[in-house]
Amino acid sequence: MELPMELPVSCGRRTPYTIETKSLYYKLDTQFHEMNWVVCCGGFQRRAPNFILKDVTCEARPMEITAIAGPSGAGKTTLLEVLAGKISPRKVSGQVLVNDLPMDTSRFRKISGYVTQADALFPLLTVEETFMYSALLRRPGGRKEAAIRVRQLMKELGLEHVAASRVGRGPNQGISGGERRRVSIGVDLVHDPDVILVDEPTSGLDSASAFHVVSLLKTMVVNQGKTIVLTIHQPGFRILELFNRIILLSNGKAAHNGSLSHLEERLKFAGHIIPKHVNMLEFAIEVVQNSDTLGSQYFLKENNKEQNKDEDSSRKLALTETIEEKIISYANSQVKEVVILGQRFCSNILRTKQLFATRVIQALVAGLVLGTIFFKVGREQGKVALQTQTGFFAFSLTFLLSSTTEGLPIFLQERRILMSETERGAYRVSSYVIANTLVFLPFLFMVCLLYTTPVYWLVGLRKDIDGFLYYSLVVWMVLLMSNSFVACFSALVPNFIMGTSIIAGLMGSFFLFSGYFISKKSIPSYWTFMHYLSLFKYPFECFLVNEYGGEQGKRRCVEMNNHGCNRYGVEFLRQQSLKESQKWSNLAVMFGFIIGYRVLCFLILWYRCYRTRN
Repeated sequence: MELPMELPVSCGRRTPYTIETKSLYYKLDTQFHEMNWVVCCGGFQRRAPNFILKDVTCEARPMEITAIAGPSGAGKTTLLEVLAGKISPRKVSGQVLVNDLPMDTSRFRKISGYVTQADALFPLLTVEETFMYSALLRRPGGRKEAAIRVRQLMKELGLEHVAASRVGRGPNQGISGGERRRVSIGVDLVHDPDVILVDEPTSGLDSASAFHVVSLLKTMVVNQGKTIVLTIHQPGFRILELFNRIILLSNGKAAHNGSLSHLEERLKFAGHIIPKHVNMLEFAIEVVQNSDTLGSQYFLKENNKEQNKDEDSSRKLALTETIEEKIISYANSQVKEVVILGQRFCSNILRTKQLFATRVIQALVAGLVLGTIFFKVGREQGKVALQTQTGFFAFSLTFLLSSTTEGLPIFLQERRILMSETERGAYRVSSYVIANTLVFLPFLFMVCLLYTTPVYWLVGLRKDIDGFLYYSLVVWMVLLMSNSFVACFSALVPNFIMGTSIIAGLMGSFFLFSGYFISKKSIPSYWTFMHYLSLFKYPFECFLVNEYGGEQGKRRCVEMNNHGCNRYGVEFLRQQSLKESQKWSNLAVMFGFIIGYRVLCFLILWYRCYRTRN
């Protein structure tokens, strides 16, 4: 595939951006740093701070590709994060300047794009859909303008032939690794940033794909005047020739900041003989690992004397004006964000087999199986029949509340993408939570009807449509409550294993304290709060009131003896300390749980995003 070297220059005046660091220090800040003491000479002495970056002075210029290189652990990604504003300038010692002005991280993110080493993409969306949703969220205007930008971007990135292919995940699914890497870069180019920062763009790619990716970045530098900074570990000869500037790090120090030819001169000046057919940068990395000959003693910095003071002042003015023009808190209103995110959620849900097809089949099969196991139990009388009926309600709730945990990996995947997108300022966290909630309403309602329609009539519960509708409403609320519970803890837990353990443990506790195994009176006073927090308690009571309450409950005999009916439905409810009014008050409590868990989910996600941004 040929590389499109002639690209259209972006409309309007593009401001050149130079990013500089001066005497930059950054130390690793751990939660135990205040306890970082060692015993020395019979006393205590504080350990020296663990600096990741030490006295780094470097710059990245417009219309150039600046490559940050160095051995593993040299601080390449950390320096890139500082230049991208991901690490706040308040947390570093020294200066981080953009066009000679102190960096404002919140504003700088609006005119820059940061591509992480790990791809944060939805595997079930096509390449065109991925770009389209990103464009709709990050660019003002309508769908027509977004479509024009997406077509232009796919042409620039050479992705037109895979526009309709799903991104996929793994070596045998979806598009290739090189194409997926270009998609990740493209997601951060939809808003046409002036500065692009890429972490390890060639990681995991073969030499041809790696060269293609870097060539695309070079094309943007030449034709669009962008400032591009990337980290690289082992570039090939052809890739090395595309770099304008090399920042060579060693143990957190900048051993070189200049062109490749300048690096060669310094190596020769230091007395090193460069072997033939050896990659210059790899040889330099090997040298700095074994010695300090490229350190501060021999540090030579290229000075660009062509820029005069007038140009510097114009750069400052241009930066201020352009940023003020580009700073829009969000590209869309909150209502539009909810609509766009809702459309994307629907696409993902419909294509996720374990969340859609499996869940639909599971609900239908479970309804039929339970209906045949408890066939016509609701029409029987006697103490054993009553125990069987309440057992059916308890088992139904166990199934309904535990069956939603399979959505946990989906929520965790979305959280990673959410963190990335909200950090870029694509949309509000509240819009994500609202859209997620609204999309699951009809989906879970469908699941509810597929379960309740067969099981209600097969079991032989109340023979009227009102009873069926109320039973279905309670099941729907249970599914929404469980979904909100899982969404809340997926925002809190660090990984799937811990999430499954916590959710399973809490569900078991809720079941234990629901009142089915142990009555409220028998629960120790110090555990009573768990009875009221139980997600099982309120729907279980709703099922009982719906089945044995009302006018029908006054006539329905639930326990017989030799002399006739020994207990009616209303008497059974009275024995369970249940009132008819709880039929609706419990629904209100369940609705409160749904809202409460969603609000808690929003607060946790908002705090996570706030910490990431700051």
